Amino acid sequence: MRRDKAHVSETPATAVLKAAGVAFTEHPYEYLEHGGAQHSAQVLGLDPFAVVKTLVMQDQDAKPLVVLMHGNRSVSTKNLARQIGAKSAEPCRPEVAQRHSGYQVGGTSPFGTRRAMPVYIEATILALPRIAINGGRRGYLVGIDPQACVTLLGATPVQCALAMDP
Repeated sequence: MRRDKAHVSETPATAVLKAAGVAFTEHPYEYLEHGGAQHSAQVLGLDPFAVVKTLVMQDQDAKPLVVLMHGNRSVSTKNLARQIGAKSAEPCRPEVAQRHSGYQVGGTSPFGTRRAMPVYIEATILALPRIAINGGRRGYLVGIDPQACVTLLGATPVQCALAMDP
């Protein structure tokens, strides 16, 4: 029997989506180390603004949090900290992010994380009709209604997007 990507959708993230009855489309692609959302958007023919990255960050007390951001934007940590009532916010080191999320960096989904963490979503993402977000594995995005992030994760809208350097 030939083994192909038929079972790519079996991840903790897709289990959460299926259990909640959230319809999603599957978008596997060839993963590129450090390619990020820009790479996945390019190879899948998607707008990087609609490809949402899942960033595991922490506040001044090293309490983890998740930020969902447009693929072609970065996070203003100052604006984020101010809006969430923290003194500071910064990205977690990869090994720390993996410990909190249970996912390998590059394959982090906000759904089905090992540890419950507060989730913040760039407000403009919620205005999009559909987004592509990591499905819980490197090289695998799922297409969903962005409102599912609010419904399933309790994501709080924030305004902390910065244009990325070219």
